Amino acid sequence: MTPVSSKLYTDDVSLLVVLIDTNPFFWNSVKSNLPFSKFISHVLAFLNSILLVNQQNQVVVLATGHNSCDYVFDSSVAQSQNQRAEHLLQKLEEFVDKDESLCREESVDGQGFSLLSGSLSMALCYIQRVFRSGPLHPHPRILCLHGSPDGPGQYVAIMNSIFSAQRSMVPIDACVIGTQHSAFLQQASYITGGVYLKPQLLDGLFQYLSTVFATDLHSRAFLQLPKPAGVDFRASCFCHKNTIDMGYICSVCLSIFCKHQKKCSTCGSVFGQAQAQDSSTPPNPKRKTPMDA
Repeated sequence: MTPVSSKLYTDDVSLLVVLIDTNPFFWNSVKSNLPFSKFISHVLAFLNSILLVNQQNQVVVLATGHNSCDYVFDSSVAQSQNQRAEHLLQKLEEFVDKDESLCREESVDGQGFSLLSGSLSMALCYIQRVFRSGPLHPHPRILCLHGSPDGPGQYVAIMNSIFSAQRSMVPIDACVIGTQHSAFLQQASYITGGVYLKPQLLDGLFQYLSTVFATDLHSRAFLQLPKPAGVDFRASCFCHKNTIDMGYICSVCLSIFCKHQKKCSTCGSVFGQAQAQDSSTPPNPKRKTPMDA
């Protein structure tokens, strides 16, 4: 068989990096609607369909836990087709057990947050390594299968990853399976030119994945893919990590604060106080126009 490095990649060859949300706090809250085992069965069928469409396609899977993230599958590694699913499930089970053991050491209220910023950074690092491997490489894109709520403390790291993906022309697709929309992933898809989708019926998750996210970047120009009704562009403040509608921005480093600060905690710039106009000072007199003689 011809080695992969000598194959001529065409415009329909894809490198799909899938980020799977394995946050145990989230899956415990939605196990009645969509058990984690059923979710994984939909994802496995979708990954197999990607590899069947084109034998040159490559799939990389990252697990996004509550405390950590790691690679669990890489189709470029030599292995038989029958062992792909078995290898992925084994690595995923090991990761989930490790992440759950770390979660027992801390108490979390609600669903908790997933380490989305870490998995996005690892996905971009893998893609950059592929870019530097040679001029012939598949067209990369990132697919986030996410359900946990947004972590305001990860705002800066996630936005840095989004702008890095935009500069590298790597679209970030998002399939949100949680009960609420993700403002971070809405901005990621909008800025990088990806597709954002929140399925209405989770029982048909494989149909959503195969009809919307299985298409390569070249074919998307000929399809009418779903577009979000609106994008939440609200930011998180750097001081309390809260999502705000209005705030104060440092003119030097563009850090965002929910309240007025005397000094920027990021770059150290000193902010000036707003000078109120003294009511005792008379207003500027109107300019008189010269009169005709």
